[in-house]
Amino acid sequence: MKVTYHGHSVVKIESGGKNIIIDPFITGNELTDLKVEEVKPDVIILTHGHGDHVGDTVEIAKENDSLVIANDELSTYLSWQGLRVHGMHIGGSYQFDFGTVKLTPAFHGTGFQTKDNQIIYCGMPAGILFTAEGKTIYHAGDTALFSDMQLIGDRHPIDLAFLPIGDNYTMGPEDAAYAAKLLSAKKVVPIHYNTFPVITQDPRKFIQMLEQNTGTILLPGEGINL
Repeated sequence: MKVTYHGHSVVKIESGGKNIIIDPFITGNELTDLKVEEVKPDVIILTHGHGDHVGDTVEIAKENDSLVIANDELSTYLSWQGLRVHGMHIGGSYQFDFGTVKLTPAFHGTGFQTKDNQIIYCGMPAGILFTAEGKTIYHAGDTALFSDMQLIGDRHPIDLAFLPIGDNYTMGPEDAAYAAKLLSAKKVVPIHYNTFPVITQDPRKFIQMLEQNTGTILLPGEGINL
């Protein structure tokens, strides 16, 4: 399994002959190395309904007939845009032919802002546990630190965790480092930082806060083989 980081919260997973992308925020993301027309996912998984996570989902999914996995409210809204969806909710898991997806709690807001300045309620934000080929990846989405991260780690031994460190909208580096301790992940990659001025962080300081040598900084386009 190959896992690649593409800036902000964009993560691509190649597993079982399928390409899976999480939170494909490309247009307007100056840190990403991706181009919308070159992204060809079989599956898109969304953590929540904010524009910097839904991103280019509609255009990409329509072009590639991608399956979109998200919480039930967000997936229903996207189905109205003509997308092929699979709705889930917090705590639920589903075995797909490419792996198992489980949604975990995430403490954050939600809502998709339309072009006519309306906000569409998009259900509860979530983290993602993706398990395939005997490995488990945790994408925390946008979240604050919460104590049940220890429960997530206890119930699902995590090989690779993507944790937001940007602060202001999510955990900052200190809380994210404590989250890594609770999760007991074998590898930890910081995400959701430096995209906007208000979330500017030095990821090297976050890595130094980790108790064990588990942290890895990935530049956009860099990946890890699990």
